[in-house]
Amino acid sequence: MRKVRLAVLATVAIVACGTAYVYRDDVAQRLGFGVAAKAAEQAQSSPAAAAQPQGRRGRASPGGPVPVVVAKIAQKPMPVIVDAVGTVQAIASIQIKPRMDSQIMKVHVEEGALVKEGDLLFELDSRTLRAQLGQIDAQIRKDQAQLVQARRDHQRYEDLLSKNAGTVVQRDNAHTSVKAAEAQLEADEAAKASVTTLLTYTEIKAPVSGRIGSISSKAGAVVRVGDNSVASTLATINQVDPIFVSFAIPQVLLPDLRTAMAKGPVKVTAIVGEAKKQSGAMAFIENTVDPNTGTVTAKARIANANELLWPGQFVKVEVILGIEPEAVAVPSAAVQLSQQGAYVFVVKDGVAEVRQIVVSRTQNGESVIGKGLADGESVVVDGQLRLVNGAAVAVRPSPTEVAKPPAPPRG
Repeated sequence: MRKVRLAVLATVAIVACGTAYVYRDDVAQRLGFGVAAKAAEQAQSSPAAAAQPQGRRGRASPGGPVPVVVAKIAQKPMPVIVDAVGTVQAIASIQIKPRMDSQIMKVHVEEGALVKEGDLLFELDSRTLRAQLGQIDAQIRKDQAQLVQARRDHQRYEDLLSKNAGTVVQRDNAHTSVKAAEAQLEADEAAKASVTTLLTYTEIKAPVSGRIGSISSKAGAVVRVGDNSVASTLATINQVDPIFVSFAIPQVLLPDLRTAMAKGPVKVTAIVGEAKKQSGAMAFIENTVDPNTGTVTAKARIANANELLWPGQFVKVEVILGIEPEAVAVPSAAVQLSQQGAYVFVVKDGVAEVRQIVVSRTQNGESVIGKGLADGESVVVDGQLRLVNGAAVAVRPSPTEVAKPPAPPRG
């Protein structure tokens, strides 16, 4: 009897649960929950949702067409630019040091002045050397007079010997006297040249044109050749026009750079700040690649008459390796990123389509597309936040176009 009661109770429970389940499903359908869930399931399994990059899936334009700004793609010549960070270097940086022990008598240049090659910078005490030069000049005149007398004596003994009135010994002694006088004159002239050279050391001139730095020694200071202290350098001249800009480029770009240099001068632009630029050409590539960084050092020679570039300064460098004649370029604002890579929204017949792309390079606010886009297509540059794949769009003018004043009427 007890088993019969349990069986009856179990049957009643099953019927009640089934009724409740049917009732709950009926209520869900009446409230619309079942329809929404089914639509969401279909949307997740649709091909459009599968093509959407992760993070961009959702309902396609629930509030109507999405207003967007588009840009039309047009093939155009685009330079192949390599960006780097460079350091400005003087072509020549020469330390001015004395070549003799003396005292500075006068300084003919101001600190920081722009000097030209050959300008007199420092004047050293030259009185002792000038006195020695006067002595040597007097000795030379004496040697010249003795040489003239020795030659006359030699000629006289030659005449006497020809008349059998002299001896060979006398003639030979006269010839020896001539040779000795000539040697003495040559020695004195060499001594004069030596003192004259030392005298030029008393006038220190600029070896190159450039900008002079701090002057450590003033008039009255004693300078010595053997002094190895910092004060031994009187000043330093940096050649600043033209000037070098040194920078490093990745080794993978070395073949392209060498190929471009083989075709002709490679333009290099040094950028200081936002709008200040100075252009020149490649001058030098280091003969080895740095194994620690995988880069190679290069230098560009840039005209610097306005002294915009200063030695030791850091600048942005742009190296133009060539021109790509038919490049597909889009504004960089159009390129979006996802886990699958870069993509853009292409607008076609009022509908946004997600298009995976390959970006070759980005320069001057534009991205050069290597794969994924074609000439004539339109891409979204503003309004991507509300877009999904397959969403309806409404193209609106860009803010710059709206800000343009209307053209005045003609006539």
